[in-house]
Amino acid sequence: MVVALCPELLSAGHCSQDGCAFRHDAFECAVCARFYTSQAQVESHLRGKKHMKALKGFIGTLYCTLCDRTMGGHGWLSHINGQAHARTAQERGVSPAVEPLEATLPGHRRCTVCRRDVGNHRWDAHVQTPQHKASADYAKFHSALETAEADRNGVLLDGDFDFDVVNPNDTVRLSCSVKKTINAAVRVVRVELASSKSQFRSPGFTPRLVGTGNITVPFDDSLRIEVEFHAEFLGIFEDRLEVVFEDVQLMREFVIVRAMRASVGDRATFDALKPTTPYIPRKRVDRTPETEVVEGPKPEVLDAIAYIGKLPRATIPLRLHDVLSRGKNGEIVGHLRGAFLPRTFDTDGYSKHFKCLLWAEEYRSERDLEIYDIEDAVLKRQAFSQFNRSGYSTGRQDQYYYLDVPGLAEKRPSVLIGDSILVQKAGDTTGRWYEGRVHVVRQVEVGLKFHTTFGWSAAQRYTVRFRLNRIPLRRQHQALDTVFDQPRMLFPEIAHISSRPQPTATGIRTYNALIGTNGPQLQAVASIVKMPKGSLPFVVFGPPGTGKTVTIVEAILQVLRANPNARIIACAPSNSAADLIASRLTSLSDSQLFRFYAPSRHPKEVPHELRKFTCVDDPVKYSGHFKVHPVQIMKRFRVVVTTCVSASIFMGRGIPRGHYSHIFIDEAGQATEPEAMIAIKTMADNNTNVILSGDPQQLGPMIRSRIASQLGLETSFIERLMQREVYDQQTGYGKSVVKLTKNYRSHDSILRFPNERFYRGELQPCGSPKTIDSYIGWPELPNKRFPIVFHAISGKDDREASSPSFFNIHEALQVKGYVEKLKQARSTSGFRARDDDIGVIAPYHAQCVKIRKALASSGAEQIKVGSVEEFQGQERRVIIISTVRSSQEFVQYDLRHTLGFVANPRRFNVSVTRAKSLLIIIGDPNVLSLDPLWRSFLHYIHVNGGWTGGLSWDQVGKPGAGMAQEAIDDMNDFTRRMEELTLASVPNGEEGEADDGAIDRPWRDAE
Repeated sequence: MVVALCPELLSAGHCSQDGCAFRHDAFECAVCARFYTSQAQVESHLRGKKHMKALKGFIGTLYCTLCDRTMGGHGWLSHINGQAHARTAQERGVSPAVEPLEATLPGHRRCTVCRRDVGNHRWDAHVQTPQHKASADYAKFHSALETAEADRNGVLLDGDFDFDVVNPNDTVRLSCSVKKTINAAVRVVRVELASSKSQFRSPGFTPRLVGTGNITVPFDDSLRIEVEFHAEFLGIFEDRLEVVFEDVQLMREFVIVRAMRASVGDRATFDALKPTTPYIPRKRVDRTPETEVVEGPKPEVLDAIAYIGKLPRATIPLRLHDVLSRGKNGEIVGHLRGAFLPRTFDTDGYSKHFKCLLWAEEYRSERDLEIYDIEDAVLKRQAFSQFNRSGYSTGRQDQYYYLDVPGLAEKRPSVLIGDSILVQKAGDTTGRWYEGRVHVVRQVEVGLKFHTTFGWSAAQRYTVRFRLNRIPLRRQHQALDTVFDQPRMLFPEIAHISSRPQPTATGIRTYNALIGTNGPQLQAVASIVKMPKGSLPFVVFGPPGTGKTVTIVEAILQVLRANPNARIIACAPSNSAADLIASRLTSLSDSQLFRFYAPSRHPKEVPHELRKFTCVDDPVKYSGHFKVHPVQIMKRFRVVVTTCVSASIFMGRGIPRGHYSHIFIDEAGQATEPEAMIAIKTMADNNTNVILSGDPQQLGPMIRSRIASQLGLETSFIERLMQREVYDQQTGYGKSVVKLTKNYRSHDSILRFPNERFYRGELQPCGSPKTIDSYIGWPELPNKRFPIVFHAISGKDDREASSPSFFNIHEALQVKGYVEKLKQARSTSGFRARDDDIGVIAPYHAQCVKIRKALASSGAEQIKVGSVEEFQGQERRVIIISTVRSSQEFVQYDLRHTLGFVANPRRFNVSVTRAKSLLIIIGDPNVLSLDPLWRSFLHYIHVNGGWTGGLSWDQVGKPGAGMAQEAIDDMNDFTRRMEELTLASVPNGEEGEADDGAIDRPWRDAE
């Protein structure tokens, strides 16, 4: 539990009780009348929106004597600059510049503590609210602290104790002088730390009175108090120095307090990572209308495939667009449910339901793209001989305009060949824009082609807008428009289960010998091979490391063996997941297996072993891009592998519905339901069988719209099905679902906690001891037999320039420290790690950037650093997690944007289950422990001896005997706080903070 501040400290400004059970590290924000338990939290608060709003002006009610009108303080400037106020002043013949009067609304009382007007009928309830009590506590504390920090009784403390940045294990001393301005007998009784009376003593600071033992303050000289600081661990350290004096004549003691602060870290790296400029929120400016767009020439790659029909435009209906752009999110959700969504979610309203959700997602995605708009951009023109992707000269000259795109390498924004980018001369107010079509994508720039009327000069500056690639959305709309709506596929019931007994593995000779020793895997394969035609979808529930893709590949091979007429589509949400399936099917010939890639895919991104299974245009005559074979050849392949979005190619090229007997979707939990339906609704008939594999306990599809998420787009097809009775894991075992239970990835200590919390304790650790035990005995492990480390650190949440993404320099430095120890271990020890052995997970884009920069200085730039979403489906011997948050102030921000680790069980589950041999978590336990799931995990690590760092577990509070009811109450309180952050409280059609969170959400692979 988070420990409360000391009541005596709050009332008197200092504490006189030895062994006090409360915290003593209190810091204030005078503007907002709040106090915090660290200076870092205060500084994070000072950069927050609530504080900024408070700074804009008086929060109470003001009265305009000219207009005889009252208003909120934040609206005063708008009022006096408005037309109505100016008109009134003109009518009266007076100046509009009037001073406001503080007013109390009729029927209200002024709460001086909260600085707001409260209705008389609500007064009694108001004074009992937590907000009022917090403000009242602050008022008392502020008064006491002001008294304690002030020089008094003629005694002055001259000097401060800001140690700035201190290198680890260095010792730094600062001092202040004690002087007397009156000729009265005053002596120093003691010099101590505020935390010294508490069981939560802050490490690092050691105060002492310098001298020969003379404790009387001289009138014509001074005493000196010195504070020594020394710390081994990185982080921010804070405390208060309390100097207790006695007026000898009056025999009364009094205290003078001074704050102390030190930031421990490598100075050079700290300076390299610190904010380049102060954070200034980027103002959202409504885009001017695009009254005319001059289209640019599209790349020939877009004509590589001749589709037999056109995709529907599927533009957002104007009425729906109007609803999405106004009001609070909760109101919009209600409006959509009442006026746009079908009353019943069934086969009749299925398509209408998801089309509405897709439009909500499109609307949000368009708005999120606006954050990448570029002002004052430069275009570089370059002419050259054209070469195709294989390096052959095409014999043609071409000319492109190159645009630098910040964040392109990290897909922020994601730009593909064929995408549109709008360009306008800076300062142009005509509304005329030129569309540049993307012909080249490089690491940090794109090559564009424009209409021949585009006027370019090297000195000209341009305004740039990115356009959303609507092709994936249009493909989903196309699928939803098809007539296939069988209940056994979309809304399966128990009646759809075959009356046959549970299939057995009799007669199955496995290609992969290990599957023969794994009961659940073998059962899944047998159930898939022996599915009657036209069955309900079969689910392979594959928790982390249980081999679901291996199971799917074995099932595909067994289906091909058992049925010579079988034809299979195997797809996955991403190219990397689809490549994994294809790479494990390379035992098939290139006349049996076809791997389809979108024409915009670059051959360098394709694994070498898969290239012979693709189809590429003439490398000399054309540009060597990917395409498909003629229909008759396509129909001969027994297995075709593609992404979910590109699965529309089969319908688009005219392959008839029902040609494919089986549709496999791997990693189905990461695909939206409309994405999964591209293959199913366009190619399935009454006999087609569908197999889904995935894990609903891990992250679902990446959705940008909170409205679409609330209405169900964040729930994948596999997750929705598993909520139905027919997929009960006991009664449906072998007929509708099989749960894989043997984990081949992680050490038992790493697996145990998520296993119990998410998988009923059914997972069995079966990894190779050579791998999973490889860091047992590592010198940096607090417990040499327990390969999990929680490194407790108190840092600072920072932002810079106009980016709202957060970073924590101290955690970045700590990540660097662990990486250096892993890479510098003796090769003979078995603990030395290569870059590809290590993965670093952080929830914020800015933190990933800072960590990459820190690692590059250590020669570790090849280590993958990314978000949880980027690591889903991956594994590493060593995983290091930087949780970033050191301020409770921004936890609500994370909750609103589904970022961070607090209150996000699936993000927690994915992050801690990526590690095979060693898991290192770096974070502030005071913030993480707000979440009962994290607090339980921290307790698990602590009792197993995996805790280290500058904060002890005792400072956070641990669950123990006799605390069951407190834990329940705490969980209920946590739930209440989560409910307070529902959509209903988010204003203006997903605006406000929604723009801030967009920068940290990865853009999905659209190919």
